[in-house]
Amino acid sequence: MFTGLVTDIGRVDSVEDINGLRRMRVMSQYPVDSISMGASIMHEGVCLTVVNFGAEGEGSWFEVEAVPETLSLTTLGELTPGSGVNLELSLKLGEELGGHLVYGHVDGLGEIVSIKPEGDSFRVKIRPPSEIARYFATKGSVTVSGVSLTVAKAHDNGDFDVAIIPHTWEVTTLSALQPGSKVNLEVDMLARYVARMIGADAPETKGTA
Repeated sequence: MFTGLVTDIGRVDSVEDINGLRRMRVMSQYPVDSISMGASIMHEGVCLTVVNFGAEGEGSWFEVEAVPETLSLTTLGELTPGSGVNLELSLKLGEELGGHLVYGHVDGLGEIVSIKPEGDSFRVKIRPPSEIARYFATKGSVTVSGVSLTVAKAHDNGDFDVAIIPHTWEVTTLSALQPGSKVNLEVDMLARYVARMIGADAPETKGTA
């Protein structure tokens, strides 16, 4: 479980395909004692398991693996050495919940329609897949590539806007987005339960490994 508050931008150091899995080594600023074998770390909104790790200066490196389905249904398949990735360590009981509860399970790939400056902030319009468009509501929560955001406006055609403050823009990979970019989307878990309660089809989660 995560909060959608990015705590580091990692850098992909290497990518290797091994026995049908893709193994990625990521460099991070996390102290090595904050990582353990089998730990869950969110990468661009996708929960992956640590299979190896070690110290790197004052930070660390760690390796994770992703199955082909995860690579094809999320933006992880586009990562190459040098790519930046939003990272978040898993939530521990008793820690402050500053964003919203996030599973790290991607529901679909969204497309950036437009990015417009609003003073020092940015208003970003996102087009979700049609099958999950109804789960985004004005003032509701959404996870965009691992970042907890509030839906500023839900449009009748299924698109929705998010407003991104300068701090979030600067400390996440969202600043690298441009129209046409793909982003990992996770529906707010409350929307899942409401959908089930009223008999609607809940979105099928994707992108876990």
